[in-house]
Parts: sequence; structure tokens; C-alpha cells
Amino acid sequence: MTDKIILLVSPSEQGRFEVREQSVPDPGEGQVLIRHQAIGVNFLDIYHRKGIYPLPTNPAVIGAEAAGVVEAVGSGVSDFRAGDRVAYAGPPVGAYASLRLIEAERVVKLPDSISMKTAASSLLKAMTAHMLLEKTYMVKAGDMVLVHAAAGGLGSILTRGAKARGAVVIGTIGSEEKAVLARAAGADHLIVGRDADLVSEVKALTDGNGVDVAYDGIGGNTLLKSLHSVRPFGIAVTIGQAAGPIPPVGVENLRPGKFLAHPSIMAWCADVDRYRETAIAALRDIEAGIVAQVDSEYRLEEVAAAHARMESGRSSGSILLMP
Repeated sequence: MTDKIILLVSPSEQGRFEVREQSVPDPGEGQVLIRHQAIGVNFLDIYHRKGIYPLPTNPAVIGAEAAGVVEAVGSGVSDFRAGDRVAYAGPPVGAYASLRLIEAERVVKLPDSISMKTAASSLLKAMTAHMLLEKTYMVKAGDMVLVHAAAGGLGSILTRGAKARGAVVIGTIGSEEKAVLARAAGADHLIVGRDADLVSEVKALTDGNGVDVAYDGIGGNTLLKSLHSVRPFGIAVTIGQAAGPIPPVGVENLRPGKFLAHPSIMAWCADVDRYRETAIAALRDIEAGIVAQVDSEYRLEEVAAAHARMESGRSSGSILLMP
């Protein structure tokens, strides 16, 4: 059996992808063969493409989440059978393909209520949100939460998740055009534009106290502003660098008693038991409506255009590759 893969030939700022045909063997012990119906594109993929997060080997097939139908199962697999609707997210990467062999322990069944596109656009982000809202800092009713890029894929899910826990959400957005989406996700207050005086606006909205937790996937010089927007003994969480590398942060910026965390969903999910617990919790959240809207869809071979769309800052929601 052959399938189409997108091979990242040489990681770099632009990266170089090639479309190739590749033979797929029958599933081995403990494996399932999945025919993808939708593949999620994430900033993690861009970091892999650029070499910011180095891959174990190159060339490589990247991509960390997808949904599809089981075509075959290997020996010892009893939880799945051909025809099952399934999804996965997290390590190991390799989702940019029409067919994929993967360990069964890394796969979860999809409830009938969750579409393939919803699963591929939201599972990894919902897992990340669960880790951030429950494990990194346990958000509770009345907490003040700062969410950057609140109209984006992860930002909208974080906003919905924080609101479901009773928090007050301050969201940042790049333009007024994204305000409708951020408010639809539940943001109570919005700060518009990357040139906004973030610290002053947050302090004004929190009676001078600052937020309990700030989730920052922007990076660049924004992280320091996020840290200064956090109350004493609050926490700033850095989860990406969409605006570029993060300069060194001096320990003096943690005064008085602030915390800085840098969690990784890929590291979190390296443990299989923890991965499955998080994926199941994420599916419950998705069924409850904590999802990202789909911004755009591209054919699998249009992966470069999909990456360009994500990096442009114009997208609102998730981006999918369709095999």
C-alpha cells in the first residue's frame, strides 16, 4: 500500500517540503494503520520546520495531530478495529501523510458527536489547555486570567476553558476584526494591538493588582510585559514564540514573588498514561463545546501555504490540511 507524505527535507527559516509517495507496511504488533481525513496545523509544526525545536532525524515527516479511520490493526490490538473513527495528538510527530502507522496506545476513539475536522483542529489545543488550566495553574472561579491571541486556535480554547471554570478573561487580539471571535469565545475584556500598553491596561482592569495567571504564546518582548502584568505571587506561562525568540529574562523581573513557567505539551504527553488521561479529558471538553473554529483548509500538498497563513497573523482559529 502506498501513501502520500510531506517530507521536511531541510529545516530552516523557510524550510523545504517535498511531496513523496511511500510504501506503508502492514501494522505490526500493537500498531494501527489510520487513513487521515483531517490533519491539524500548529505553531509546533512551524518551530519544527524552522529548526527552533530540533527533530531527532532529518529529513522528517512533521505534524502532531490528526483524525481519521482505522484501516487495519496489528496483533495484540483489541481496543480498535477497521472502520473505527479515531484521533491522536502529541508525540511522536508524523501526521503530514495520508496514511500513518502509529502505536495503538497513542490513539483515542472519537465519539460520534465530534467530527473529524473538529478533532483535528482542537484535540492538541484542548489537551494543551487542560494542562495549562489544570496542572500548570489550577484556574478557579474569580481568577483574573490573561490570554494572548484570544481569537486564535489555542487562545480561543483557553478562553472558553477559563470561562467554564468561572474565571474573568482579559484577551489580547491583533486587530479589531478579531474582536467578534474573541468575545464569542467568552473574553470579558479585550486589549487590541501589539503596540497597546499591556501592563497599564491590565492594571486598570484589575484595580492595580495584575492577573493571577498570564498565558503567553507570543514570545518576543511580550513575555516580559506579561510577567509585569501578573500580580505578586501570580504566574506567567510562556507557551510559544509566534513573534520571535524570547530575550533573556532577568530574575529581578520576578519580584515580588512572581513565578515563570515554560510547560510543554509534548513533554507532558511523553508519558503514555498521562497522555491518555489528558486526551480523554480534552475530548470531554470538546464535547462540551470548548473547541476552536476552523480558519481555513488546505490540501495536503499545500502545506507551505498553510504555514504561511498561520505565520501571517491573519488567521482566526485553526488551520487544517486535508489529505
